[in-house]
Amino acid sequence: MTGGQHDNAADEPWQLVKAAQEGDTEAFGVLYDNYVDMVFRYVLFRVGGDRAFAEDVTSETFLRALRSIGSVSYQGRDVGAWFVTIARNIVFDHVKSSRYRLEVTTAELQDNREETSGPEQEVMTEATNAELLRCVSQLGDDQRDCIVLRFIEGKSVSEVAQIMDRNEGAVKALQHRAVRRLAQILPSWLR
Repeated sequence: MTGGQHDNAADEPWQLVKAAQEGDTEAFGVLYDNYVDMVFRYVLFRVGGDRAFAEDVTSETFLRALRSIGSVSYQGRDVGAWFVTIARNIVFDHVKSSRYRLEVTTAELQDNREETSGPEQEVMTEATNAELLRCVSQLGDDQRDCIVLRFIEGKSVSEVAQIMDRNEGAVKALQHRAVRRLAQILPSWLR
């Protein structure tokens, strides 16, 4: 590894992974603390606001990560991408096995809303968010994942490519198709 200082922040999570692989249980605890909220938010959106199920999936994500910690290795990707990939696979397996229907609700948006510029604005914001999420839920799995990761989780194209196991060009094309599809299904008052 080269000794460039700019690498240190990105390498630190992988140093924690390495420590965990060597039996340092506190290192995995730090990884959990650093990534549990991000994984939970991702899963919660994917399962339509079902908090109890999202908590179960999040727990299962970290259990699977702990079980496979010995075999994971740095491949130029973010540790968070590894956790989100595990979570995405658990959700996908569940959807596939039980035909779990994703229904997006606004409960999480209501819980996290900070903007309080008057009741009229709150009603409009809530209606806008609800309608936007309803439209996102109509996208296919890959398009929905791309939109959630890019615009709700705020991931870069390269991070999304790693999580979705695609190249960046494919993610850009997927994002473009998803945005075009959203433009078709969004009601005119939201455009």
